Amino acid sequence: MATSKITSLFPDNFLWGAASAAYQVEGAYNIDGKGPSIWDIFSHQPGTTHEGTNGDVAADHYHRFKEDVALMAELGMQSYRFSISWPRLFPEGRGKVNAAGVKFYSDLIDELLRHGIKPMITLYHWDLPQALQDIGGWESRETVDAFEQYARLCYQEFGNRVELWSTFNETLIFIGMGYFTGAHPPGLHDPKRGIQACHHVFIAHARAVKTFREYKNTGQIPANGQIGFVNVMQPHDSITNSSEDVAACQMADDLLTHWLYDPVLKGEYPAHILNLAQLTWDVPEFAPEDEALLKDNICDFIGVNYYKREWVAANPDVDNTKINTTGNKGSGQEFGIKGLFKFVHNPQSTYTDWDWEIYPEGLCVGMMRLKERYGDIPFYITENGLGAKDPIIDGEVIDQPRIDYLASHIDAAELAIKQGIDVRGYYPWSFIDLLSWLNGYQKQYGFVYVDRENDLQRKRKKSFFWYKDVIASNGSKR
Repeated sequence: MATSKITSLFPDNFLWGAASAAYQVEGAYNIDGKGPSIWDIFSHQPGTTHEGTNGDVAADHYHRFKEDVALMAELGMQSYRFSISWPRLFPEGRGKVNAAGVKFYSDLIDELLRHGIKPMITLYHWDLPQALQDIGGWESRETVDAFEQYARLCYQEFGNRVELWSTFNETLIFIGMGYFTGAHPPGLHDPKRGIQACHHVFIAHARAVKTFREYKNTGQIPANGQIGFVNVMQPHDSITNSSEDVAACQMADDLLTHWLYDPVLKGEYPAHILNLAQLTWDVPEFAPEDEALLKDNICDFIGVNYYKREWVAANPDVDNTKINTTGNKGSGQEFGIKGLFKFVHNPQSTYTDWDWEIYPEGLCVGMMRLKERYGDIPFYITENGLGAKDPIIDGEVIDQPRIDYLASHIDAAELAIKQGIDVRGYYPWSFIDLLSWLNGYQKQYGFVYVDRENDLQRKRKKSFFWYKDVIASNGSKR
């Protein structure tokens, strides 16, 4: 139930927004000169996604962005986080620029600004050009070079109008599921190759940050421009106080949190995990300039994508990396890496249909833990939302569970601010119903419903009107 407060702790310049990603909303996967991405290829392979769904059409945002931006303006959004499709700008990943792709994003940015909506650009949200995957993808240094060229083009074309940038979204997922579990492209089960690919992502990030600051110093990007990195924030708690479970929880933190945050916020890897990786697999291999690049290019802010906490237990036996992609509660198996840790359910907790724990306090707890490790860094909550099969009652999308979920997490964000965390914006996932990767279109997150049986017509959900009031009241009405 929505509530009102007399005052709000959210600062006046707090950004209320929403988020999306190119492959999940744009469609138009093979027109106007766009090249294929790894997801264009992967999602067309049998058995890779729920019921064979893909992003060929998605929400057709490419053709309907003006309609969508008008809805954002009606919602009152102050900022919109979206990603740029690398193969839409560089069909081959590098070399020749696709002018039509540049024009699309330029027009989108202008439309947002015309409605007073601040763009936040993510350079990489998983859709690597297939041409680069064909030469080794993130395992290749050539891809690092190509990413710097791509970032440079984006700064040149859009930097004078965009203040907020992030380089990568959720390395944990696109590297973890791409190279360790095989569920995402390139579909590998090879830790050695995955660790080296992950290192190249961090080097690409550092080079993009370095280039960003060069453009900023010459005035081609506004003086208040900032660049960050977006990570999964998934707090881990030990299911018991046994020494075995506590040690397993620490290992989960080291591998799934510290390994991914330390390089962008401290400029180095956790030493004991780096030593373990190099002793076991001889990776990551460093080029001579890598260490200095990481140290000298700490990002300006961190974006956190928070959906759930994981309870952790010692794991002597479970070796399973499959997850629930059906939306049938309880159908998932325990995720575990034998000998390291496993994720277990707490019978006292509440879970979504995709077996994700609903734990609003974790939004505050997670940022507090990050502050303890990294100091006073600015945070943007770049994703937070409820994936659900929304009910339609008498023609209306009544997504009350989403309202309850978001309201409780906004409470936690306000508590974080009260406790001294520098939180600067909130971007629920997502503005509009979109392709949820392996889950297809059945897992809905948006404030706007897309009628896939009726020409992709947009319809405002109950949560749309609720969030409009939240924004208008700067968070005091929720």
